[in-house]
Formats: sequence, structure tokens, C-alpha cells
Amino acid sequence: MLMTLIQKEIMHHILSVRFVALLLMCVLLIPLTLSINYRRYNQNFVDYQEAVKRTRTEAKENPPSAPDPNTEVSKLFLKPTPLSVFANGLEEALPTYLGMTRNGVRQGSAGVSQASVAYALGNLDFLFIVGTVFSLLALLFTCDAVAGEREAGTLRINLSNPLPRDVFLWSKLIGGYIVFVVPFLISFLLGLLLIVGQGFPLGDLKVALSVLGLTLISLLYIAVFFAIGVVISTYLDNAKTALIIAFTFWVFAVLIAPRGAFVVAKLVAPTRTQQAVYMEKTALRNNLNKDKDEKLSEKMALAFGNGGGGMSINLGDPETQKKLDKLRGPIDEQFRLEFQNQAGKIDRDYQREKDRQEQVGEMLSRITPTASLTYFAMNLTQTGKLKRDTYFQTGERYYDQLEDSYFSEISDDMLAQFMQIANQANTDSESETDKILPPPTLTEPSVSDTLRRSAIDVLLLGFFAVVFTTVAFLKFFRSDI
Repeated sequence: MLMTLIQKEIMHHILSVRFVALLLMCVLLIPLTLSINYRRYNQNFVDYQEAVKRTRTEAKENPPSAPDPNTEVSKLFLKPTPLSVFANGLEEALPTYLGMTRNGVRQGSAGVSQASVAYALGNLDFLFIVGTVFSLLALLFTCDAVAGEREAGTLRINLSNPLPRDVFLWSKLIGGYIVFVVPFLISFLLGLLLIVGQGFPLGDLKVALSVLGLTLISLLYIAVFFAIGVVISTYLDNAKTALIIAFTFWVFAVLIAPRGAFVVAKLVAPTRTQQAVYMEKTALRNNLNKDKDEKLSEKMALAFGNGGGGMSINLGDPETQKKLDKLRGPIDEQFRLEFQNQAGKIDRDYQREKDRQEQVGEMLSRITPTASLTYFAMNLTQTGKLKRDTYFQTGERYYDQLEDSYFSEISDDMLAQFMQIANQANTDSESETDKILPPPTLTEPSVSDTLRRSAIDVLLLGFFAVVFTTVAFLKFFRSDI
């Protein structure tokens, strides 16, 4: 009996206008979007390679002036990921590189800074199609599943026969879902074949597992909205009213709630800007340098008498240089450690502010299934929070390495800088550049690590699917037909 009703439901949907609209959406949007986004990735990858090559060439030809605390002595570039063809995520919003300066890590311009006004309209990618377009179509497929038959009077006729209510409702859910996901899966397969022909590395196991995970989470997300549509349909007697309620719910759940959550988070947990933090550390260094220069002048006055602040010191005398190094070394180390401690405190406070604001926004946005789909898909495609955190953490570790091996040897007082410049003039520029450690390779989280960290989003989507399906059945069992 169930199979017969499912077949009937499938034929009902196939012969409807909604199925034609779904078919056109799948065939036109998915393959075309994947193809266009893969071309965009190829261009971004070429730009990345050119930027790395140009930076290395400039570093050899014009070594950075290290005594300047604002000079970027090295850059850690963000490598684009091929999985961004499915979800652009945060990739274009992240800085294209992290510049290493003595004042700390400075962020380069984000990709969106050169974007056209079209960026304000949003990205058209696979995640947008599933999260926005298909969620609406899923509601349109099911919002009149029960309400339409009740309004037409066929529901009473069907249930007057020995037909269990659960079998009737399952046939509505399963039949509609099959009709919906088959065109979706076929179009997705066509899109994959299209980009594989262009060079997409689907043969890589990690990439293949990510694509499989993205497909499964998309099917679960669609199932959630099918269950929501059935819930709406069981509570209403009129198909038009059910359509209006379904559309209103979609606007709130997909368009308003995920964005509004972070607006509320900014009010609840405000934070400073990255530029403000960088300027605060710059001011800190300037103040410490002023105090250090005063202390160094006092020590030199005591050590060299009245000639301590004048030009009577013979800088070419080896004994004088040793005496200056011995005098300046402990002071430099003291103020270097003090700057590290205070700058580290500024960075930690700022990071706590950002983390708290983001956690509040994520928590509030997860009241809707769209947010869970977005977070999981972005992490799975290496364009989300995990990739961003790995990028910045790698930059911080790289800065710490440069601080220990390179920045710590540079002094801020004018006399020491004069001596350093004189020494650099006598050495090869390439050997000076070789002292700077090369930027590390940016590692990507494994698929298992991504699944572990994104488990809450998968569980929430499963929870939504089970809860809404249960509510639909309970309401339908208790309804008077």
C-alpha cells in the first residue's frame, strides 16, 4: 500500500508545474555555477602564484629595512582551495596575506577590497543554491501536501478507506522527497563531470570525501525543509494560507535570522577593530622606545662621561663597540620582553572579544537550519572558520619564529641602527635576506577533524528533521478530518 501511494505521489508531482520549475533550476543553476566558480578559482590560483613569485623577487632585489618597525619583512599568502567552487565562504573576505612586522602581524587587503559592486548582491555558488533556492522549493513542494487535500475534500475520502494515517503521511513525505532529490543529484553529477573535465581534482581522496559529505548534508537539509512544509500543511486547512505561512517562515529562517543573530551579537558583545589594535601596539612600541632611549642615554652618560650623547664616541673602535653592546644588550632585552608581554596581552584581549562576539552570533543563528548548513559546508570546503583560524594561527606562529630568530637582534635606538646599517653595507644583501625564515606551509584540517568540529551542526540538522517530522505526525494523528 505504501509503495502504491508513493508512486501516486511521484506522478502527482512530476505532472505539476513545480516539477518543471525544479528541473529548470537544477539543470541550469548547478552545472553552470560550478563551472563558473571553478574558472574563478583557477584565476585566483594564478594570482596567488604570481603574488608569491613577485614577493620573493622583490625581497632579493630590495631587502626590507628591518629597523623600521612597520616594514613587512615577510608575507604569508593565503592559498585558494579548489573546494571553494562549492562554497566561497570567507575566502574572499580573508586578507590575501599576513605581513610580518616588528609591531606584529599586519593583514593585507582582502579580496573583496577589489571586488565590484556585484559582490554586495552575494555569491552565487552551490551553498547558496541549496541553502536559499532549494529550501524555498522544498517548502513549496510540501506546504499543501495535507492542506490541499483537506481543502479539496479528497483527504476525507482517502482516510474513509482502511488507510492508516501514518502510511498516508509517509507517502507524502517520501514521494515528494524522491521527486525533489533525483533531479538535484543528477544535475549535481553533471556539474561534477563538467568541472572534472576542466581539471578539478575529484580523484583526490580528501576532495572526494568532502564532496560526498557536502552531498549528504545537502540531502539532510532538504529533508528538514520537507518536514517543515508538512508541519505547516497539517496545521492549516487552506492551501493558499499554507503557502503564505511557508513563505513567511522561509524569509525569517533563511534571510533574516542568520544575519540578525550577528547584529544582535555586535550589540551584546562589542569589539575593537583590527586597525585599532595595530595602532595601539604601535603607540605602545613608541612609548617604550622613548623610555628606553632615556634610560640608555643615562647609562651612556655614566659610562662615557659628557661624551655619551655627543659625536666624540669613536664608533670605529672595536673596544668602544663592545662596550656599547654590553651596555645596550640588557636594556634592549628588557624592553623587548616588556613589549612582547604587553602586546601579547593586547592581542589576547582582542581575540577574546572577537571569540565572544562570534560565539554569541553563532549560538543565536543556529536556531535555524540554514546556519548549520552554512557552517558545516564552509568548514568542509576549507572556506570557513576552521580555515580562517588555521590561517591566523599559522601567521602568529610564524611571527613568533621571526621574533626569536630575527626581530630580537634589531635594536630601536638610533646609535644601534646606525651601526646595523653600517654592517649591512659591508655584507651581501642576499645573506641579509637569508636570515629571514621562509613562510611556513598553510596546512588544512583533515576531513575527520572537520567532521568532529562540525558535529554540532550535523546533529542540529538531524534534530530538526526528527522533531519537525514527529510534530507533523502527532498533529496529523490528532486532527479531525
